[in-house]
Amino acid sequence: MTTTSTSSTGDNREEGGFFHRLHTGTGALDIVGKRKRWYIVFAALLVIAVISMVVRGFNFGIDFEGGTKLELPAHGANGTISVEQAGDAFTKSLGHTPEAVQSVGTGSSASIQIRTTDLNAAQTAKVKSELFNDLKPIGADGQASQESITDSAVSASWGGDISQQALIALAVFLVLVAVFLAFYFERWMAVAAIMALFNDIIVTAGVYSLVGFEVTPATVIGLLTILGFSLYDTVVVFDKVRENTRGLLGLTRRTYPEAANLAVNQTLMRSINTSLIALLPVLGLLIVGVALLGTGTLTDLALVQMVGMISGALSSICLATPLLVDFKMREQPYRRQQARVFERRRKLAGRVAATEDVDTGDDEALAAELRNEQAMAAASSVPARPGKSGAAHRAGQQKGGKPPQGKGQSKTSQGKGQQQPRPTGKSNRPSGKRRS
Repeated sequence: MTTTSTSSTGDNREEGGFFHRLHTGTGALDIVGKRKRWYIVFAALLVIAVISMVVRGFNFGIDFEGGTKLELPAHGANGTISVEQAGDAFTKSLGHTPEAVQSVGTGSSASIQIRTTDLNAAQTAKVKSELFNDLKPIGADGQASQESITDSAVSASWGGDISQQALIALAVFLVLVAVFLAFYFERWMAVAAIMALFNDIIVTAGVYSLVGFEVTPATVIGLLTILGFSLYDTVVVFDKVRENTRGLLGLTRRTYPEAANLAVNQTLMRSINTSLIALLPVLGLLIVGVALLGTGTLTDLALVQMVGMISGALSSICLATPLLVDFKMREQPYRRQQARVFERRRKLAGRVAATEDVDTGDDEALAAELRNEQAMAAASSVPARPGKSGAAHRAGQQKGGKPPQGKGQSKTSQGKGQQQPRPTGKSNRPSGKRRS
């Protein structure tokens, strides 16, 4: 029996390696059990993000601050016009650098956009004259002309209106999400999901503030799109948590934190694969936007989606479910159920330790081993005490056909010089005279 148990343990060790358990979702990572560490990590990220937003602020684009936008064809009489050449011509004309210079489009439709602060009519005319003299941009008619350089004024109120509408949409979205989750799941799941969403918003905004990405209306739109992705991942995990904890209060196999952690592990590979697959087109969008098209809108969308997807995947796995566990464990029924689970394990470990020295890692294995030991003990032939009937005596009646004779027969047998009756401790045979 010892050999079988050892080989079985070895097989479990072999099959229960970290990567095997990670792939099968059988508890490779104790995320919920170490949730305090994750709280510290997310709290540090939030503190850094908030400090950056307060101290550094945001690099708002011209759509939010207002200004003047100049645009000219990227093809000139002397060849292709680069972003650096356009920036140098602008600096030479006014003595200061523009806010942003970028290349837009490809091929014959390629152009250079220059964004700067508000310029009056004289400054605009001076810049356009300098750009034409230095770069000679070619217009749609195939001739170099100053009319091919266009200018437009951007009002700061337009960016403000976009921001206001985005905030209203965000508030409505969060309210509807909270109502849906509270109705479909439960209130604590709704609270945990909303907190994870706020974490994604603050962290993404903090990253933009920290690295100095330009905030444009495209950035705001991209920020709203990542909320749906983060929410989707959270709902998948919560649905598995609900499945694992259905009827849990009447059971003593697992506690709520253990069932929730198992749900996280069971959906972990799905979350990782979904996030990686979703990031591939975003990376393609970023590469195409920066390397090929040079468009600022695509770059803004790709950057905010990349940061938001990574933050959303981490928060749905390492923040939303741990928060849910802490909320649920504040309720007395789940605390009492956890106490019953621990008490059962303590008793089971004590009973198994008294029966046989086995591995106490799995309560189901312990219970099976304990049942086997009890069955073997019941089947063994332990005699009953004098004056009391027992299983061994009944077994002897069935096998021998006669009930045991007791003390009288023993004395008679001794008087006749016969041998002492054989002890009945392990033979499971009735004592008495043998038939001739």
